[in-house]
Amino acid sequence: MMTILLTNSGDIPLHVIEQKAFATWLSEQEEHVQNWLLHTNFSSGVTTIPGESGRIALALCVANNIDQFFATGDLVNKLPPNSYQLMTHEGAELATAFSWLAGSYRFSRYLEQSNTFPTLALENQAVIDTATQLFDATAMVRDLVNTPAGDMMPEHLSETMQALAAKFSGDFSEIVGDELLTENYPTIHAVGRASVHAPRLLDLTWGDENAPKVTLVGKGVCFDSGGLDLKPAAGMRQMKKDMGGSAHVIGLAQLIMSANLPVRLRVLVPAVENAVAGNAFRPGDVIKTRQGLTVEIDNTDAEGRLVMCDALTEAETQSPDLLIDFATLTGAMRVALGTELPGFFSTSKNIANELIEAGDAVDDPVWQMPLFQSYNDLLKSDIADLSNCAVGPFGGAITAALYLQHFVGASTNWLHFDIMAFNNRALPGKPKGGEAFGIRAVFEYLQRRYSA
Repeated sequence: MMTILLTNSGDIPLHVIEQKAFATWLSEQEEHVQNWLLHTNFSSGVTTIPGESGRIALALCVANNIDQFFATGDLVNKLPPNSYQLMTHEGAELATAFSWLAGSYRFSRYLEQSNTFPTLALENQAVIDTATQLFDATAMVRDLVNTPAGDMMPEHLSETMQALAAKFSGDFSEIVGDELLTENYPTIHAVGRASVHAPRLLDLTWGDENAPKVTLVGKGVCFDSGGLDLKPAAGMRQMKKDMGGSAHVIGLAQLIMSANLPVRLRVLVPAVENAVAGNAFRPGDVIKTRQGLTVEIDNTDAEGRLVMCDALTEAETQSPDLLIDFATLTGAMRVALGTELPGFFSTSKNIANELIEAGDAVDDPVWQMPLFQSYNDLLKSDIADLSNCAVGPFGGAITAALYLQHFVGASTNWLHFDIMAFNNRALPGKPKGGEAFGIRAVFEYLQRRYSA
């Protein structure tokens, strides 16, 4: 991984400017720079300009909005591997530094790669520290999601959270296998019991016990075959990403702890594999949840909300000031918003509005969806308190959120994110594969809420 430098100045000036400022900038340059850009027909993008010796004298990046966090995401891959000194306006420094790092990301666990990246020099250590924190969390999410299920089962998620707790002097505990029944987490056990990889509830805590409580819950379905309602091959192909919710809360937790945010953090991850075996839970089964509500299983492929509901019930025992969950929960959300805009639900209009504003400020957009209560009728069961699936295919993201809301207190400030966790196409700074959606938005909101 390349390095952002502070004490060593870059050898080559790198000018990052907006398209609307290009003409003015060009008019202020030496004649040979103007001639070079004129005769190469350059107007936007990335280029290098030679000096009299033939060596690169300066580099130039022109983009529409350089304050956007991924506007220069390809810059690190388009420049020769030299040392560059960033020349841009103050407001674009963080975005450029972060996108420089984001563009350098490679998932290299199974493939040796000999990438030689250019280096970037900045004069502001605070910008470097912030960009590095944001990127490290993003890279962690990407790495976790990209790792194939064979190497990212519940026990591996456990190891990841244990290491994170140790790094930041937090506490970690877990409830494993049949202990889930003893400790009354029946839905987590039911979904995960058919796998040879024992289901678990992972629990990390950190921070001052007297600080405001922020609890994160992440769906940790490490592979989803669909259970007895087996997915088709195409639907199963990328189900290594079904633990993307857990990856997001782990990455967000790292951000919170690395910034030493003044909160009492708790992270709960119900980690399972939804496998097929003789003891797998069945369509038509009725399971009594930790909260006491009974749930009729209409479809074993709607397992994420089952593992989440017991974890949310546990989260409520400490009456958190803010309860946030992330889950790769429904294809319906992808139909509603596509794969690149994360949708969320909130029990507080004020928090929702402030979160959207925070996301826009750090170029990490999120979109609020409605908790339309009339759709609760679609979750009725003839023999249990709830069905785990709604009647009919419509409004699936909403009905899934409404299912989860049954396990959240009426007065709780709750945010539920239904995310893709995966890039289906490569964009600047965003390679195909695992991706973090919304964690920078949430982190910005938390900083505003608790650091004031």
